[in-house]
Amino acid sequence: MSNFEQPIGGGDLAAPWPLGYLASYDCETTGTDVENDRIVTAALVVPGREPRKWLADPGIDIPTDASDIHHVTTAYARKHGQPAALVIDEITQALADELALRSALVVMNAPFDLTLLDRECRRHGLPTLEDLHDGPIAPVIDPLVLDRAADKWRKGKRKLEVLATHYGVKLDDAHTADADAQAALDVALAIGEKYPELAVPGAVLHGWQITWHARWAAGFEEYQRKTKPDTVISRAWPLVPFQAEEATS
Repeated sequence: MSNFEQPIGGGDLAAPWPLGYLASYDCETTGTDVENDRIVTAALVVPGREPRKWLADPGIDIPTDASDIHHVTTAYARKHGQPAALVIDEITQALADELALRSALVVMNAPFDLTLLDRECRRHGLPTLEDLHDGPIAPVIDPLVLDRAADKWRKGKRKLEVLATHYGVKLDDAHTADADAQAALDVALAIGEKYPELAVPGAVLHGWQITWHARWAAGFEEYQRKTKPDTVISRAWPLVPFQAEEATS
């Protein structure tokens, strides 16, 4: 038995999520502010299909700090990228289509990627993923949340590159959306294989992750407040609820 704490509850183990439909999503952005930054590249990886990839002209300059990571400059995005609204609409519809097929969405650090996509939809006057899905975005499989729960006391960072190495997953071209989406999928499956207690239906695991993330956030917030008393870590997972006053145009 692993050392993660499984919330009370259960489900039908006859349909474990690793054996179901899976679709992995990742995006690269202009920064780390989910309320105001923009999507630059994105990818959707589904086993057995060619990856879907997008390049957007985000409509704002791409800071050097961001382009140094994903190697897409403002000039390149303006020359080769599609209009942001078109890209955001296509991404959202593609994810909604996967959810309609009862796929589980694999998203590393889901509150970042899914919240930023939600705000992009609102910025461009488009239906959000929740709108298209007609309900909460679920089930989501987040390798970061799974790893934190399954191996709580392991020291060190938990970035995708680190998790890939730890779980023996190949990751070439890190910080390109398609490579990261594939690696997130492979890491999730590797975690599921290592910890068979997690091999439950996606809907059940989704609920567990809500609990696990909230517990982690509360603990990390308490730790941070020892030196930074104003620290607030959102308990929301996989999507941070929208509050109109937080976002700017």
